[in-house]
Amino acid sequence: GLHHIDTKNLDLVFIENVGNLVCPAAFDVGAHLNVVLLSVPEGSDKIAKYPVIFRRADCVVITKTALLPHFDFDIQEVVREVHKLNPKADVIALDSKSGEGVEKWLKFLQYKKEFR
Repeated sequence: GLHHIDTKNLDLVFIENVGNLVCPAAFDVGAHLNVVLLSVPEGSDKIAKYPVIFRRADCVVITKTALLPHFDFDIQEVVREVHKLNPKADVIALDSKSGEGVEKWLKFLQYKKEFR
């Protein structure tokens, strides 16, 4: 559907997969960057369950970090597991409600935009 959109005045276009972590890993949709969102409530076991998408990720964004006290989720373990599969992937922890990590995410996007 992107070819129906006038992209001349757009800086960024996000292609969102709504569903699971298997299907988007199998298809190249022409994205310049692959970003995987991993929320704290989903659990850190998603890396082992869906390794293909984490191998292809340029960045893994850990979301809903304000919920860390309520879940068995170890950010450092997630970083280690992601880097075992993909040493070049950036990992950013953020919480949109508190704003923690949002600036780092925006700087990542700006950097990638400038150097692509």
